[in-house]
Amino acid sequence: MARHRIMGANGRILAAAFGVMGVTALAAVWTAQSGSAEADPGASPTPKPIVGQTSKPDPKLPDPVVNMDIAHASDKGAKGVNITIDDGPDPTWTPQVLQVLKANGVKATFCMVGPQAQAHPDLVKDVVADGHRLCDHSMSHDTTMGTKSSAYQSKEILDAQRMITKASGGVKPLYYRAPGGAFTPYSRQIAASQGMRPLGWNVDSKDFKQPGVDTMVNTVKNEISSGPTVLFHDAGGDRGQTVEALRQVLPWLKEQGYGFGFPVR
Repeated sequence: MARHRIMGANGRILAAAFGVMGVTALAAVWTAQSGSAEADPGASPTPKPIVGQTSKPDPKLPDPVVNMDIAHASDKGAKGVNITIDDGPDPTWTPQVLQVLKANGVKATFCMVGPQAQAHPDLVKDVVADGHRLCDHSMSHDTTMGTKSSAYQSKEILDAQRMITKASGGVKPLYYRAPGGAFTPYSRQIAASQGMRPLGWNVDSKDFKQPGVDTMVNTVKNEISSGPTVLFHDAGGDRGQTVEALRQVLPWLKEQGYGFGFPVR
């Protein structure tokens, strides 16, 4: 009997202990679920870090929603190539560039100047309809904008973004390329806060100088090993050499085992 009484007492003690533990656990769960909201109802959530971003955002500016580091890599990996086309759209040359891209099954990124997009919304829509991506290339293609005021840079970027989006029928640019590569930390963060990844290049075909088709093709062939993003133009002058260079270099890239993609986001 004594033995049973001792065991019964121990059982009651254990039950009481588990009961206290259960209440404590429930209280902890309730506190975890509700306590954070009660601590500071007006607190803003801490922005989540963006994977791969190394630049430190300015806390006085809007938070970037995409990586604000300048993109060069391809979403197709080590054997990917990003064809980028700048300064258009142009009613003479953009349709010819689109035709060559389509014939080779290549998707490209078109970096458009705001007023050009506004003047030729049908071409912007053609670019989108063919599966290409849009890029903001500023309002005035001012290659010195990196030395200008923050207000000027912001207007150049955001006004062009609005024009391109309107011309496309609502499709927003996914990238921002500074004219002449004139990026600043400010311009990169402003662009990234609008969902536009800053976009650089690795291979400049030099087509803007019209050096000759063979020279342009050889430039791409010789320099593609340095990185995947290749720069061409579809406006700003006679782009006949560009069209022919694309016609020759796109099949060659395929023969070398390259695939075509878009810049990383």
